[in-house]
Amino acid sequence: MDLGLRGKVALVAASSRGLGRAVAEELAAEGASLVLCARSRNVLEETAAAIRKTTGANVIAVATDVSDPTAIERLWTAAHNEFGRVDILVTNAGGPPAGPFESHPSSAWSDALRLNFESVVNLTRAVLPGMKERRWGRIINITSIAVKQPVDNLILSNSVRAAVTGFARTLANEVATYGVTVNCVMPGYTLTDRIAELAASNAKQRETSVEAVTGAWESQIPMARLGTPREFAAMVAFLASERASYTTGASIPVDGGWIRALV
Repeated sequence: MDLGLRGKVALVAASSRGLGRAVAEELAAEGASLVLCARSRNVLEETAAAIRKTTGANVIAVATDVSDPTAIERLWTAAHNEFGRVDILVTNAGGPPAGPFESHPSSAWSDALRLNFESVVNLTRAVLPGMKERRWGRIINITSIAVKQPVDNLILSNSVRAAVTGFARTLANEVATYGVTVNCVMPGYTLTDRIAELAASNAKQRETSVEAVTGAWESQIPMARLGTPREFAAMVAFLASERASYTTGASIPVDGGWIRALV
């Protein structure tokens, strides 16, 4: 299937590793040029170099803390100076700390909102005018299965990612007539550093082993295994494509069947 991404420009946030890197690799393999960002400059540059080598894609890397609005402005300026536009935006950021409600001070809530919600708003604000002017755009937000079925010990993530979903669903209606789609993709338990950290946190809280926690997750998944970043990235690439032009306002799980809801 030709996804029609050759010549498109994609900005992928938090793309030095994990799900963000997998998405960037998939889009580059489909012929898109990339703007990558993450906080760690060295790791980001290594990722950019690897993607250039394996795909031949035009890639720029801009060290960016997406919780900082000024840094996002610099990121957009770098993208515009290099490519003149952004056709595809993939919002993403590391998850906030795990833990129950009473373990988090008020500052943790403010930090989570800046990192996981306000970053989405600010990135969207930067790219949306150009998408509307060109009457083509794709905005894809990486959220979590927690917005459909809250995950224990993740009250911060459950809350702020639900806010992203409300924002995206509303924006989708506002920009649909401009040829801009807005969707969310909800990763389930996927083999990333974030999942390893969550397993360790849960194991400590429950006084058990990481293997026991991971095994409990796998027992809840009909496919009986954790997903891979590449499996997740394939869904994002499809939503970024020409072939997905009539899909907007959706939240799509990539979770091996973990979510049990009917809709």
